[in-house]
Amino acid sequence: MMDLTTNYMGLRLKNPLVAGASPMSRDVNSVRALEDAGISAVVVYSLFEEQFSHEVGAHEHYESFGAESFPEALTYIPSLDYFPRGPEEYLEHVRRLKEAVDIPIIASLNGTTDGGWIDFSKRLEEAGVDGIELNCYLIATDPDVSASGVEARYLDILRAVKGTVGVPVAMKLGPYFSSLAHFAKRLDEQGVDALVLFNRFYQPDIDLEMLEVVPNLVFSSRHEVRLPMRWIAILDPIVETSLAATTGVYGAHDVLKLLMVGADVTMLCAALLRNGAASVVHEMLRGVDEWMEEHEYESLQQLQGSMNHATCSHPGAFERANYMQALQSFV
Repeated sequence: MMDLTTNYMGLRLKNPLVAGASPMSRDVNSVRALEDAGISAVVVYSLFEEQFSHEVGAHEHYESFGAESFPEALTYIPSLDYFPRGPEEYLEHVRRLKEAVDIPIIASLNGTTDGGWIDFSKRLEEAGVDGIELNCYLIATDPDVSASGVEARYLDILRAVKGTVGVPVAMKLGPYFSSLAHFAKRLDEQGVDALVLFNRFYQPDIDLEMLEVVPNLVFSSRHEVRLPMRWIAILDPIVETSLAATTGVYGAHDVLKLLMVGADVTMLCAALLRNGAASVVHEMLRGVDEWMEEHEYESLQQLQGSMNHATCSHPGAFERANYMQALQSFV
């Protein structure tokens, strides 16, 4: 067996396969199954800022206020029934997971303001989490807020949480920043312990019969892995922090490519939900192990970062160099 151990946000992991935040972490037995399959750590499903009692209470007040005044109000504001209610339940679930498994448990907090959800990070630390992943799911729709203003909000949230807890803190980012390399460096300078690349903003759809905007959950596809692969290659020589790849990771070759460009771990979600943890994790670990043996690698450290922007033979390929060639390949 090859040495598949890796370091992620200060945690020593037995291999680079981490279960990303998903419904699979809602059940203790499912998390046990992930551990038995070989997953090295689990990110628990997100606790949303809106779930905190004062936020929920305010939303529900305005949800029902004047609801009988006109028919449209009955369906205009969506119900919060789909939110699993309560930070207390989340804390208790984290405690149960920590008792049930030996692998690291990383909590996920999803929000965009400096409200009480940030203070909640201290309670998560007290509950025993091994780390916290901040998922700032922010769609910048206000034309009066500049790009620097958006970045400032992320930085403020990071500083607030880092100033509250002693456990490592990761930040999950979307790809839509005007200068991602510069922003990643600023987060690194502020002490972020990991960057998770990338968040997939779920795109709404239109129901043409009901004339409503509706959610439409679509799993990632395999080709989407190229976006985190490209940016991790670029960022790896620039930042000191850990880098996690997520989106489009479906097989051992995806894992190997991401490690080569500089990822410390690869996060799995859609592959697990579609195909089941046992078969997916076993096949990925076997594939990585066999490839490394065939190519005479003894450890992940030997290949990690070996093809990033600074070390590969043709760094321009991560920028514009292959653009014309790609287009001409269709001629």
